[in-house]
Amino acid sequence: MIKGDSMEQRLAFGEALVELAADYPDLVVLDADVCASTQTKLFRDKFPDRFYQMGIAEANMIGVAAGMATLGFTPFVSAFAVFLAKRALDQIRISVAHTQLPVKLNGAYAGLPTGRAGATHSSVQDIAVMRAMPNMTVIDPADGVETKMAVKLALDTPGPVYLRTVRCHVPVVFDQSHKMELGKAVTLLGGNDIAIIACGMMTQKALSAGELLKKQGIHARVIHMATIKPIDRDVIIKASRDCGHIITVENHGKIGGLGGAVAEILTEHAPCFLTRLGFPDIFMESGDDEAIFSKLGMNTSNIVETVKNILIHNK
Repeated sequence: MIKGDSMEQRLAFGEALVELAADYPDLVVLDADVCASTQTKLFRDKFPDRFYQMGIAEANMIGVAAGMATLGFTPFVSAFAVFLAKRALDQIRISVAHTQLPVKLNGAYAGLPTGRAGATHSSVQDIAVMRAMPNMTVIDPADGVETKMAVKLALDTPGPVYLRTVRCHVPVVFDQSHKMELGKAVTLLGGNDIAIIACGMMTQKALSAGELLKKQGIHARVIHMATIKPIDRDVIIKASRDCGHIITVENHGKIGGLGGAVAEILTEHAPCFLTRLGFPDIFMESGDDEAIFSKLGMNTSNIVETVKNILIHNK
């Protein structure tokens, strides 16, 4: 993968499991009858004796994964994000997070990009749910390259990890020289006029907006926050003090996600103006993903206009 290409994060996730299997002999994969949708079928085909098809029974799957973790296995559970964060939440809380077991969760089809699959499948509260869970690490990678790195990072991180992946093709932001560290953000563009902090697939949109703004003489600092928990407090505080206004952009609801996490840090350490771009407090609708992003003010052009309006208002 090179910059300018695009790749489905779900494919990167499936490939990463296969590529890492030899180095992690205790890795097993549990799937909730979505192995074609989340690409865990790649692992199933290569390592059938380490793959467990659990059916559409997410809560039971989490219980089985927790039991296997007590026996020395490292289970990677794969299911739609909306079901992990809602249907199996009690089991995740009691059997995995409370016990700090090394169960890794792939929340597939996260956020909006399931628009054509139906409004009920959108998962725009999962970051809020998972980051509020004690002992849980939350990762939202930007592209296919970082998704593969995130799978390894999840396996190397003690305790439970929630990894967010989307179905759609996402433009490649990073090359193979990228280093992904837990709790460390990456500054993609420098600038002090305003700061844009993004996560997941929205990072590419934020970066594109930053590049367009630069051509117009506006220097936005664009920051990618791959790990929502633990979060990079130092980068947020510095952006507040240097820029005076921060915009967060996320494929998630405004309540409790990246914007909420940034707001908590700003309030406690370095208050500044904050604008959150995310989904409003609504249930999502079915339709074309990009059309819905645009309708709700979350595409590249919307980010550009938001920045310009803020700077005009602040003059």
